[in-house]
Amino acid sequence: MDAEFLIPISISLGLFAMIFGIFYIRNRERMAMIERGMDPRLNLPQPHTNLRWGLLLIGCGLGLLLAYITDVTLMHREGEDNPAIYFSLIAIFGGLGLFLSYWVDMKYLEKKK
Repeated sequence: MDAEFLIPISISLGLFAMIFGIFYIRNRERMAMIERGMDPRLNLPQPHTNLRWGLLLIGCGLGLLLAYITDVTLMHREGEDNPAIYFSLIAIFGGLGLFLSYWVDMKYLEKKK
């Protein structure tokens, strides 16, 4: 007896449970905030969150591009990839993106004072 038909059912049930759980917990959190006299609409994300994610992803993309160019031009081995170059440059440029985001945030806060 094959149990392959259980995989789509399990995935569907798991996805439904995850989405239901997210909405249920968010609703409970909002109700608790209302009971304590807080306004749940004021609990919005930071304004620079999009900047942080954008610079992180740009940095990771630049790191991946530079790693590919380095691997193709400097490592003249056919069929062999060097994963250390990819991981290290993604981490370096992602960190530079986060550092740039921090620097922009600090400049904004200094200007705001």
